[in-house]
Amino acid sequence: MPGVEISKSRLINQHIAGSTFSTPEEVVAWMGAMQAQDYGMAKWGIGVRLPGATDAVIEAAMDEGKILRTHVLRPTWHLVAAEDLRWLMDLTGPRLRGSLNANNKRLGLTERVFGKCNKIIASALSERHMTRKELMAVLQQNKIATDDLRSSHIMFRAEIDGVVCSGVRAGKENSYALFDERVRPSKIKDRNDAVGELFKRYISSHGPATLHDFVWWSGLNLGDARMGLEMNKAGIECINLDGKTWWFAGGGVQGGLKKKTVHLLPAFDEYMVSYKDRSASLHDDHFSNAISSNGIFRPIVVVDGKVVGVWRRSLVKGRVVVVPEYFEGVVVPLGAAVKKALGGYGRFLGMEVFWEDMII
Repeated sequence: MPGVEISKSRLINQHIAGSTFSTPEEVVAWMGAMQAQDYGMAKWGIGVRLPGATDAVIEAAMDEGKILRTHVLRPTWHLVAAEDLRWLMDLTGPRLRGSLNANNKRLGLTERVFGKCNKIIASALSERHMTRKELMAVLQQNKIATDDLRSSHIMFRAEIDGVVCSGVRAGKENSYALFDERVRPSKIKDRNDAVGELFKRYISSHGPATLHDFVWWSGLNLGDARMGLEMNKAGIECINLDGKTWWFAGGGVQGGLKKKTVHLLPAFDEYMVSYKDRSASLHDDHFSNAISSNGIFRPIVVVDGKVVGVWRRSLVKGRVVVVPEYFEGVVVPLGAAVKKALGGYGRFLGMEVFWEDMII
């Protein structure tokens, strides 16, 4: 299939280069799950895929429980549509639960201790949403140690056990709520059906991608990836490029974008973090500039599907300024595409945003 560009196809399938969605939860459901350890940047990750959306609109969807932030898939924070969380947790929870067994043993966190913690936490949250600090104080009052990373392990387990999920924001702090309060009962999917559904979501939204990309993103194994492919073979196509097989939903590849595009994508964005092989969008020479040695994914400047630099937000003379740091040899003129990107970010923040070169 000549002329196919993996990176540009992903821009379209991830709804970065144009979107048909009208609500934040539609974006998250389409993506399957969106990595979210940086809360503010995670909201912008939705905003960049939802034209006209503001930080406040996405915050409201979170507070209303339409989108939830919890640990699922790989053991890190993700945003998930509330309607999907129950079956996703059933699918990935057993593996996540076992991933911390060694550390739990070292910390003295036995099944009996976790059971006691879950009951105490559930009782406390039956009254109101609470921050981690508040919940840890309650546990300490019940003679349960929460130091030396125990608090993280206790709350992680409460999430996986379906006791808690994210609640209404408490000022600048995240809070927890009862899982059953925020997640409606639903029919449990058979494991094979859940794998098939997750594979379909990933390939539709993130494709073209390899089976190993899906394994990296989902935390499942290669056998699961192959089963997901088999279950969706009627709607999945592939191309062979650079000695690899790239899978995508039918019609989900593009030969190019009609106009030059510039996107300011957030830290840990799915456009970069959700693939094991990132070479389609990021040249190996610049890998360490965009992704640190300890796995920190920086906000990136993407031009026509290629990562050409990183960016940060700053205040200059009382104004919000995007400060780009281009890779060696890269120049991005201040043109219509840049102004469009700044306009989108400005609407999201509810204030005017300037490119560094615009401030004298």
